[in-house]
Amino acid sequence: MSLMLPYVLNQLPTREGINEYRANIPLWEGLQRYGASWARDRLETVGHLVGSSEFQQWADEAEHHPPELITHDRVGHRIDEVHYHPAYHQVLGQAVKHGAHALAWRDPQPGASVARSAIFMLFSQVEPGHGCPISMTHSAVSVLRTSPNLAREWEPRLTSLAYDPDLRPVHAKPGALCGMALTEKQGGSDLRATMTVAQPVDRAGSEEPYRLTGDKWFCSAPMSDVFLTLARTPEGVSCFVLPRVLPDGHRNAVHIQRLKDKLGNRSNASSEVTLQNAWAWMVGEPGKGIPLIMEMVMRDRLDCVLGSTAGMRQGVVEATWYAEHRLAFGHRLVDHPLMANVLADLGLESEAATASALRLAHAYDDDADEGERLFRRVATPVLKYWVCKRGANHAAEAMECLGGNGYIETFPLARRYREQPLLSIWEGSGNVVCLDVLRSLRVPGALEAFLAELRMAAGANRQYDTFVDELASELYHAENQERRARQLTERMALALQAALLLQSAPTPVAEAFCAARLADHTHFEYGTLPPSIDVTPIIQRQQGHD
Repeated sequence: MSLMLPYVLNQLPTREGINEYRANIPLWEGLQRYGASWARDRLETVGHLVGSSEFQQWADEAEHHPPELITHDRVGHRIDEVHYHPAYHQVLGQAVKHGAHALAWRDPQPGASVARSAIFMLFSQVEPGHGCPISMTHSAVSVLRTSPNLAREWEPRLTSLAYDPDLRPVHAKPGALCGMALTEKQGGSDLRATMTVAQPVDRAGSEEPYRLTGDKWFCSAPMSDVFLTLARTPEGVSCFVLPRVLPDGHRNAVHIQRLKDKLGNRSNASSEVTLQNAWAWMVGEPGKGIPLIMEMVMRDRLDCVLGSTAGMRQGVVEATWYAEHRLAFGHRLVDHPLMANVLADLGLESEAATASALRLAHAYDDDADEGERLFRRVATPVLKYWVCKRGANHAAEAMECLGGNGYIETFPLARRYREQPLLSIWEGSGNVVCLDVLRSLRVPGALEAFLAELRMAAGANRQYDTFVDELASELYHAENQERRARQLTERMALALQAALLLQSAPTPVAEAFCAARLADHTHFEYGTLPPSIDVTPIIQRQQGHD
């Protein structure tokens, strides 16, 4: 006699087959607000792709099969190759195909940066590891444009929609990706401590060939076709473009010592490399490498904000999906008041991050005027600090909504929990970025541009008006405030997010944010929204119900 296994009840369906663009109301509303509606069809396509079971399978496989370093071939020749799982190539190839790295450069019309940022977020919501080479390739273009001949050689490949992972000379490839090798063992974030030495092959100067010798402690995406790096010349630290394969087909002398054993971002490789008389070409002027590379860093910081925002979106939709379909104590989880408070609070954080990320992306549009450039100079480090800092705690709370299942690797939130701290560390960890906020406030006109943005929401909420008045007084007396830099940056970020929500979000969302984030006795643990807040419309908005 055979025994019948009991049918397992109270299990949720897999969250797949959902168009992640259509379901993300704050995202598509933001595209309309910033003049990027012309990209709607493209984003519909991307939303359908990343929500498919096939793409989710690629993301899982890329995570579970990390890259492998092959230093030598079978007969002992040094080859320095990193082999990736085919699923990673699928993800990266699709991101390139849809312009996550290049749309703003290829089609610089109003709203192009916002449209490109939305594509980047949709891909990163499901598979974040590929975002590293995508982001660096996007940000490198602005640096290369300072040297016309180098830009003429590299920009057509870096902005191509063709993905070619093979190591070949750039002239033989339809498309290329760019990495970055900046930090060294002795310096870390202090790029002035660069010890790599550059010797001119013939003449010294911009766009001339040099030979580089030194060690780089972090080389991101080491199988990229080209890297931006720093090295010391008699004039000071200078910027260089360093190809992996030379024009004659020989491998450049870039030797990968090992891959980093990282907490997260496992699908993507990070490495330590040694340059042994490697060929490179100077970008920009001698001795001006650090301010030049900071242009790339600022754009990468934008993508850190976008990536953290994408992670928050994944966290809140997975948590809400689970709570909608799981019964506990006789009711759906979402119908329990305390769980609803947590979900609404996660949704508020996600929507505030989305609103501020898209506003920041808009400031990077090609037609940005001087006021916009001054605003982004302040807002970029402010949001890099706050949104990325909030990402890790947001992921932890979203994971907790699933109980023990959230901690299991077959669910996506364990991967997200490991991923979110990276974006707070990459391109300047908390203290470095907050010090940059203080520097930005000393740029003539920058503080005024930031406060002008806040005053656009004046009169919409009494609590907000009081908060901004007090903040403005603090900022005008921000000299010698290094010890309080984190507090100032936090308050600046909250004021900016509140201003944007008061102008664009539904009233229940905006009022809830002000009540929960600007009060004198704010609680920053999720699930502590005041009893006066109606959480239902906030949760429904995150579910895609307008």
